[in-house]
Amino acid sequence: MKHRPYTLAAAFWLLTPFAFAPVFAGTIDVAAGPNAQERLQAALIDAKPGDTVQIGAGRFDLTDGLSLDVDKVTVRGAGPGATILSFKGQKGAGEGLLITSDDVVVRGLAVEDSKGDGIKSKGANRIVYHDLRVEWTGGPKTTNGAYGLYPVESSDILIDKVTVKGASDAGIYVGQSKNIIVRNSVAMYNVAGIEIENSYGADVYSNIAMHNTGGILVFDLPNLPQMGGHNVRIFSNRVTKNDTPNFAPKGNIVASVPVGTGVMVMANRDVAVFGNALEDNSSANVMLVSYVSKFDDKNYNPMPRRVTVRDNMHGKSGFAVAYGGSPEANAMLSAGQFAVLWDGLDSTPPTLRVTDKVPTLSMGFPRQGAGPDEAKPAPADLSGTAAMPEPPMVVLPAAMEAAIQ
Repeated sequence: MKHRPYTLAAAFWLLTPFAFAPVFAGTIDVAAGPNAQERLQAALIDAKPGDTVQIGAGRFDLTDGLSLDVDKVTVRGAGPGATILSFKGQKGAGEGLLITSDDVVVRGLAVEDSKGDGIKSKGANRIVYHDLRVEWTGGPKTTNGAYGLYPVESSDILIDKVTVKGASDAGIYVGQSKNIIVRNSVAMYNVAGIEIENSYGADVYSNIAMHNTGGILVFDLPNLPQMGGHNVRIFSNRVTKNDTPNFAPKGNIVASVPVGTGVMVMANRDVAVFGNALEDNSSANVMLVSYVSKFDDKNYNPMPRRVTVRDNMHGKSGFAVAYGGSPEANAMLSAGQFAVLWDGLDSTPPTLRVTDKVPTLSMGFPRQGAGPDEAKPAPADLSGTAAMPEPPMVVLPAAMEAAIQ
């Protein structure tokens, strides 16, 4: 049933800085039951700017992906344990929910067993993901969807209080985007727990990344429309026991992430890793590495630059290395003496700074793209590198924060 009275929600939108605000806002109620696919998709099509699509408690067995292309819509369930959108019977290989409109809030629901990504937003600005669960209930499998949450080519993204399990690429992924906050979330049993890729300005904090292959990744890759990822802060996270064997499909970039990686920074610049609890990551708590594959993009810089690692709490690491390097390097790591792993490549003068009071191992690679058998591992000390300005805090539009209060 649809209601369209004048509401406080409409008044809220009128006070926001967004380009268009409706005078009236309504609610479209969708209950569990027969024909859930048709009724839910119809609600997403019929919604007007300012409306809420209210999905009731219960299990919605869906046979196809859902899509939303209307601005200023809230999609709201009764909670991630109560409103469950199950895509186990999905016939196509697409997303569970695809969003291509601006100023959207998705909250209070679960997406299970989508054939492709769980929830994807593309070219959609000012998107809020709050109080969600995305899960592949059969556990880690190569056939699972690649991403749990997947905002891409967007600006102003808030991911808050989200749990993702079982993604065959990254549980929470933000790519080629700007102005990002990922917080208060849990990523478990994914290949990558949280990944920030080719993005400008991200704060990743107060999250738990546990039992993934790699906990938190900050990557920059070549040959993409947006490159030169920078200004990323990884802080106040718990990154521990990332021990799930890598189950990414062959050929994916994350298929090369060693099991037991805590935080990995690859080819990004202006990154700060600080105030995190890092423990029981069997390869290394922190990895600082260059992009190793061949590339033909003349505008791409494969090196990590201006990266600071400071004030983190380290537990044991390097006790069951899966780096795939030389036997000498693996033996040194497996002795459990090194918490930070560096590939040994940096600019001159060096711009990587590690002031945590833990040993750092340089793999001693002679050049970008060198093979594992060329490694000449040795202890390294990056604590004397000059201090660098750290990335600024990410600030989102006030209306985005207000939307989840």
